[in-house]
Amino acid sequence: MRLSRFFIDAPLSLGQHELPETQAHYIGRVLRHAVGDTVQLFDGSGQEFLGELIEVGKKNVRVELREQLKGQAESPLQVHLGQGLSRGERMDWAIQKATELGAAQITPIVSERCEVRLKDERADKRLAHWRQVAISACEQCGRSVLPVIQPPVLLADWLKQTTADLKLVLHPVAEPLASHAKPATLAFLIGPEGGLSDSEVEQAKAAGFHAARLGPRVLRTETAPVVALSVAQQLWGDF
Repeated sequence: MRLSRFFIDAPLSLGQHELPETQAHYIGRVLRHAVGDTVQLFDGSGQEFLGELIEVGKKNVRVELREQLKGQAESPLQVHLGQGLSRGERMDWAIQKATELGAAQITPIVSERCEVRLKDERADKRLAHWRQVAISACEQCGRSVLPVIQPPVLLADWLKQTTADLKLVLHPVAEPLASHAKPATLAFLIGPEGGLSDSEVEQAKAAGFHAARLGPRVLRTETAPVVALSVAQQLWGDF
């Protein structure tokens, strides 16, 4: 039986802990775990904790953490993904897969051809949702450190703020990724469903980005980060 693994948004240590209500409900009511079951918890610090459930009620769950383990090592390649803001499941997919593929930071980018506009309360709800998508992806893939999910920003602002050893904007007419020397930090810019405009690509180049391509075919906005991160991890990371 696979060991259940959960993120707890609070510092963990050896000993007894009462779990937050959301996790308690999921463990007790959804997964129907019982007293004596073993669980593995992590708090994003890079450490993992093995423990045993000592109380499982309708609204409360207590666990005794008995062993501390070193968590999964992060990729030596620190990637900041600037992902063009897209609709619903496409954005969720991009964030989920980028998390599984080791992105350290993800920023939704608002550009000319974005079909999504988020403001105020709706933007806050979407950000909370994306962070939960990343948490679930970490729980599934074994990652011990959560990626940072930033609030959406305008492309021009992101270009000004972003620093990395190597900065790449995906573009069909460009050099392949393998033509670049190995970086320690990498920034990827990927357009939305309608792609980046020519002027936005030039704007990125003016900010120090190099145009890079992933092959002869045009990829969907949610496919591009999967391929880009996979190739980058194979060339310079931990694949």
